Amino acid sequence: MFSIFQKEISTFFSSLIGYIVVGLFLTMLGLFMWVFPSYSILDYNYATLDQLFGIAPMIFMFLIPAITMRSFAEEQQAGTFELLATKPLSDLQIILGKYFASLALVIFAILPTLLYYYTVYQLGSPKGNLDSGAIMGSYFGLILLAAVFVAIGVFASALRDNQITAFLLATFLCFIFYWGFDFISLLPIFVGKLDYIVQMLGIDYHYSSISRGVIDTRDIIYFLSVIAAFIAFTKILLERRKW
Repeated sequence: MFSIFQKEISTFFSSLIGYIVVGLFLTMLGLFMWVFPSYSILDYNYATLDQLFGIAPMIFMFLIPAITMRSFAEEQQAGTFELLATKPLSDLQIILGKYFASLALVIFAILPTLLYYYTVYQLGSPKGNLDSGAIMGSYFGLILLAAVFVAIGVFASALRDNQITAFLLATFLCFIFYWGFDFISLLPIFVGKLDYIVQMLGIDYHYSSISRGVIDTRDIIYFLSVIAAFIAFTKILLERRKW
């Protein structure tokens, strides 16, 4: 698994892919947080990083599928997947190697945003007037969200052998799992009856809970369950190709 992880990381950073991904994420986030008037922290009267944790999921919805779309689709296009399958590695090890490599790149992109935390910390009146505990909880929730999106992206890449199709499918699935259940809960058939339960099936419900700084075991179990499910689905897809 570690050999696959190393290979994927070196591929990201030996080309422009890794740098473009990190650069785009930080640029888009920076524009929303410091430049665009409707979202800019400078236009608020109190120190907060709510903008970061509210905007990041929308950026991740497009950014992470762009990272993961090549995971298996490129292998299948280039005809190297069969060669990879002959190595002394199980399907699960191959999947986890690619999964953790993509997740590591996303975490690498998140790390520079700690500079935003330092900046807002300094801008507080008085200095340091910031709910640091809630922010750390929100960062934890953001990493869990990224982990789910990466699992979805890897699954989509294994499902299709075209990178563009894998990107579009992953983006669609991320949207459905993040906001789709909220929209479904608004249907008349669910309103006032099962709307709360339907909302709990979506990522947004649990991500919003953690973003308030309250780390609930139920939210963590939800994220880990979704990650495990999509990794299991990916493993089934790889085994089906062998059949």
